[in-house]
Amino acid sequence: MISDAVRVDFPGLAERTGHFRYGAPHAVTVGADGRRVAFLRSSGPQDPVASLWVLDVATAAESLVAPGPVSAYATDRDARVAAFAREGRVFRADLVRGAVTEVATDETAEDPRPDPLGVSIGYVSHGSGSPSLRVVGPDGDRLLAGEPGNAWREHGGTIGWGVADETARRLGRDRGWWWAPDGTRILAARTAATTSLHLLDLDFGWVDVHWDRETYPHVVSVRWEDGGGPLITVLRRLQQHGLVLAVDPRTGETQVHAELADPRWVEPVPGTPRHLPDGRVLVGGELAHDGFDARCLFADGSLLTPPGLYVRRVVGTAPRPGSPSPDLIVEGTDGDPATQAVFRVRTSLGSGGAEARDATGAPGWHRAVTGGDVLVLDDVVWRGETRVAALGDLSAPLPYAPAPALERVTDRRLPAAVLYPTAFVGGNKIPVLVTLGDGPGHQQVVNDPAAWQERQWWADAGFAVVSIDGRGTPGVAPSFEKVVHRRLVDVSLADQVDALLALQGKHPDLDLGTVAVRGRGAGGWLAAMAVLRRPDVFHRGAARNPIVDWHDEPVVVAERYLGDHRDSADIYEKHALRDAGSHPALLLIGVPSRPSATADEELAFLRGR
Repeated sequence: MISDAVRVDFPGLAERTGHFRYGAPHAVTVGADGRRVAFLRSSGPQDPVASLWVLDVATAAESLVAPGPVSAYATDRDARVAAFAREGRVFRADLVRGAVTEVATDETAEDPRPDPLGVSIGYVSHGSGSPSLRVVGPDGDRLLAGEPGNAWREHGGTIGWGVADETARRLGRDRGWWWAPDGTRILAARTAATTSLHLLDLDFGWVDVHWDRETYPHVVSVRWEDGGGPLITVLRRLQQHGLVLAVDPRTGETQVHAELADPRWVEPVPGTPRHLPDGRVLVGGELAHDGFDARCLFADGSLLTPPGLYVRRVVGTAPRPGSPSPDLIVEGTDGDPATQAVFRVRTSLGSGGAEARDATGAPGWHRAVTGGDVLVLDDVVWRGETRVAALGDLSAPLPYAPAPALERVTDRRLPAAVLYPTAFVGGNKIPVLVTLGDGPGHQQVVNDPAAWQERQWWADAGFAVVSIDGRGTPGVAPSFEKVVHRRLVDVSLADQVDALLALQGKHPDLDLGTVAVRGRGAGGWLAAMAVLRRPDVFHRGAARNPIVDWHDEPVVVAERYLGDHRDSADIYEKHALRDAGSHPALLLIGVPSRPSATADEELAFLRGR
């Protein structure tokens, strides 16, 4: 399974379900030459410590390169060299020979990354207080960019180099610096009141990247790979307009390649923008005219994906048999939002128009990584049409074999699911537990057994567990996802209520006279709102770490859903939790009056005991 170790995130339950996937391969990287596949894996289901492994594609042999702990790593272009940090020390792993050596650095390190040729290693250091960017290589360890310690203090600890700030992470960018394809320069973010980008030569030359940072303060994505200069995506503060910019690496000047606009918010497609091998620029966007409502990919303005394909992420490219033009490898959904498949998308437009072929074959929740002519699909390694190997999965089997009944309900065709206790016998009324997970913006109804382990535990505790992906959830269509803008609570609660009532028609054993609801974060906020606003439907609720006041949330999150807080005071007030802590049917967890609660305590409360 290509995923981070699955875990339960509240006390008491993990031990009962065994829901840790220790021993499963994750953090998979395929070299651009297709010769090696690097990945992390622990030694078994009881071992939380991951080690660095490599698969030789030619021989299908796995080798242990670096015993753990290795929490994260990065490789050069062909996955010949890897770098990782351990307690602030940098290590270089030769993935061809299997040797690991410590790299002497002048500062404690995090986020080490080899250059594409595997010669030097860049890293971020906090040695002077302010995050700085350093490079260690044949010329020793050098400071490439940093701020004096007093600048860090004067700006309240918010200024630094090579790191992604909270706004960037909320928008999907978790990195703050990128190597040039030839390894001679670095494109780095400087985080202060606004984010700026700078091209740094290893000989200490410096070029600023120029764009209207006041109008477009959010740097959402940065990509610099073979085939052209850097491509960046920037957004206005309210996220309703963005630009895809091509950066001249010599001068730092930018040219607008594409504009992104939406009256609610712009949702860039992960993995874009990027250069295709023929020089065209791939941009993710939305098609919302002539009856279409789709999340698509465009190459220099030409539609590449069929309108029925909801694109979730662009993985990369892979050769197309019999064609000089490669295929795009894309994770997406075609029809059923509970599934995610891996598609091969033709990049050369023929007379037949856009074409996407499902490469997975079976419904489920599939993921992919690609490099050269190698595709790792879930844990299976393919070279072209030939199955080469499977990455060894040493994890224990999942403790449950859940069988949720997946439905589409109401005239809005809301994705929903009902999960019964393992030994449930029909014909008996059963209390209902509505799970909201992380709340609006996060899918729950997915065709993935790992996603249902925690919910099966709750079901076996005596509930019919119901999950509903109301409007505001990705996977269906852009309009479905964004209709919640400025009316999140009204739309979200209406969908939960309508879907719950509709489900009773298909599942008559649901006892809607005894309905509990639970969630965390934004889901905890919605669970509390459900009990406060619709006590006729939701009789008890538990909210873990709920949002209490949206003014306290990161601005980039709050304004996406509720609009500009400066002229939307009434909307923010409508979405605030008031006097929730004293409500007898509502358990707030992770708030000052109740900082923690075990799963047993939460269960007892939801049962009314």
